[in-house]
Amino acid sequence: MDRETFQTCCSLVKSHRPCYEKLCSSHLINYIEKKDFSYSKFFEKYVLPNYPCVFSGRFTEDWNSRKQWVTQDGKPNFQRLLQDFGDALVPVANCNAKEYNANPKKIIPFKEYVAYWKDYIQNGHSSPKGCLYLKDWHLHRTPFHADVFHSYSWSANVCGRKKWLLYPPGQEDNLRDCHGNLVYDVTEPILQDKRQFPRYDKSCQPLEIIQEAGEVIFVPSGWHHQVYNLEDTISINHNWVNSCNVDTMWQYLQRELAAVQSEISEWRDSMDNWHQHCQIMMKSCTGIDYKEFYMFLNIISKNRISFLHSFGGDTGSSRIQRPHDLSTLGPHHAVFDLNKVAQVLECVLSNEEFKKLDPDSLSPRPEDLLQKIKEATEKTPL
Repeated sequence: MDRETFQTCCSLVKSHRPCYEKLCSSHLINYIEKKDFSYSKFFEKYVLPNYPCVFSGRFTEDWNSRKQWVTQDGKPNFQRLLQDFGDALVPVANCNAKEYNANPKKIIPFKEYVAYWKDYIQNGHSSPKGCLYLKDWHLHRTPFHADVFHSYSWSANVCGRKKWLLYPPGQEDNLRDCHGNLVYDVTEPILQDKRQFPRYDKSCQPLEIIQEAGEVIFVPSGWHHQVYNLEDTISINHNWVNSCNVDTMWQYLQRELAAVQSEISEWRDSMDNWHQHCQIMMKSCTGIDYKEFYMFLNIISKNRISFLHSFGGDTGSSRIQRPHDLSTLGPHHAVFDLNKVAQVLECVLSNEEFKKLDPDSLSPRPEDLLQKIKEATEKTPL
């Protein structure tokens, strides 16, 4: 990140509130064709404002997976896949079954899944075993959902085609039933039943995207989506959190904790360590609790503070080995990240539920970490 991008992004953080209405009403999504499209532009135009986009197949044409996992006619190369992953144990879900608004999963050897997949293709894409998919290699579809922690994600089609239905943040509230449960399938006719889905008529039309082989779709934070595989497809997917959506992750955790507390509120007075039990239950659902979220912020901050210290006041210096190769991002990005972490950390410190978890027992103490962040950013000449 250069100085100009840093200043622009700082200004956007202060003044910008994502506006999705125009994007959804146009039903258009930006398609990035040029391979020289910079990270700084991506950060400024899509990551920070939280807008989706699609990268052309030119960005993945040199990937080994596109060369080795795909046959000349664009189909999955089962022979090579078995050679690379045959004995691996993989999670497989049955798309034809639903348990607790999700697809039930089981663990099987990858070679067993490939045998099923071949039979499935030969039988006209049907099987008495149902429609099974291997995690991240979807044979059919994923139900309506947002990504873990409301993180960003990208999904690259190694081969095959997908249809995406995307809804911007906030629209999911119009797709809940009268009990507050999110709809399983956004194309279900039952959504028209106003008694069961009283807010559905307020929902916008989703962005519909057909993703071709080689293309990469960027799914922003909190965008709920439903995905169909239109043919046999292999995709590589990645989720991440950064300074632009770490506040969204914190808001998500607060909502999850509130939901847990509501469910077991009747035992608040009779249960010892009720608040700690709520944290444990939340972690069983989300994979993280408040203390671990703080330690997550600490690791991010520690790396960037160390990186800034390595410059010794010289933002152009390259004589010192920088932690985790943060030199690729540069000091402006490190300061931007730390400023955003500081904002979230201040919110965490003022949170009444966090205060009940004995934060002074954490190392470093949250107040001390916040002070270190402020000192590091103030001393860095930009």
